[in-house]
Amino acid sequence: MARHDLSPSALPSHVTLCEVGPRDGFQFEDTFIPTKEKVASIIALADAGLPRIQVTSFVHPDWVPQMRDAEAVCAALPDRDDVTYTGLVLNMAGLERALDTDLQHVDLSIATHDRHSRDNANMTVEEAIEQAEQMIGTALHAGVNVQLGFQTVFGYQEPGDTPLQQVVEMARHFADYDLESLSLADSTGMANPRMIQERVTAIQEVVGDTPLVMHLHDTRGLGLANVMEALSCGIHWFDASLAGMGGCPFIPGATGNIATEDTVYLLDQLGIETGVNGHAVAEVSHRLEDLLNKEFAGTMHRLWGREVMA
Repeated sequence: MARHDLSPSALPSHVTLCEVGPRDGFQFEDTFIPTKEKVASIIALADAGLPRIQVTSFVHPDWVPQMRDAEAVCAALPDRDDVTYTGLVLNMAGLERALDTDLQHVDLSIATHDRHSRDNANMTVEEAIEQAEQMIGTALHAGVNVQLGFQTVFGYQEPGDTPLQQVVEMARHFADYDLESLSLADSTGMANPRMIQERVTAIQEVVGDTPLVMHLHDTRGLGLANVMEALSCGIHWFDASLAGMGGCPFIPGATGNIATEDTVYLLDQLGIETGVNGHAVAEVSHRLEDLLNKEFAGTMHRLWGREVMA
């Protein structure tokens, strides 16, 4: 594995964080979070300086009941010049719903592991690619920006069992599409720094100028270590979830993304600007913990304490 320079001069000066808690976090909760509370949380996260927020997903309510108010959430969000709202879309039916809202950005997501694609979407990876092509064309024709996400890039049933060459060829296939960005998801939290270096570098070689986004679940506690390796590979765009809440309902044992507050603290300690007030994010985390009567997995929102709410 190549050694990467982690000196301040070699790291990016600024990192963009996308808050995925209102989708990836909320979807994992059995207790329905009222629409007004979802909207209030999203507004508070925007006020905290998060420049991009994944506000919902357009999935069938029988599968993810928490997201049954997707359209209502989108309709209630105020127009702002300082934040980009996005919604997750997994199929054409979901895309059509998203296009009926005022969202100007959608996050499409497909599997890269054959077993996962069959388990999660009842289709092969080849069929998922064909569907993604149609969805991208439909979204772009409607004037909506598209981020394409690859799921389980670092493994599904065990670390590395998603063939790297398959991921690289998929990235190469979509490199010429007019994508805003390409997201690489560690959906099962199986990545480690060595895998981050190997796979990110290989994908960077084929995607040209398309920005790469890291979507890192912290299931095995390596989330921030993987952030460090990704930074050394030149990545400057990460998803994060307030207080580390969330997980995939369809992946046994899955936990949430890297915690937003923890990630902000790490980047701040490295001298990397995010524009995000981690203490203000912690306020939202505390309010949701009270609402749901539970404690989330993140660290910094607890260490910063509840005095920020005074």
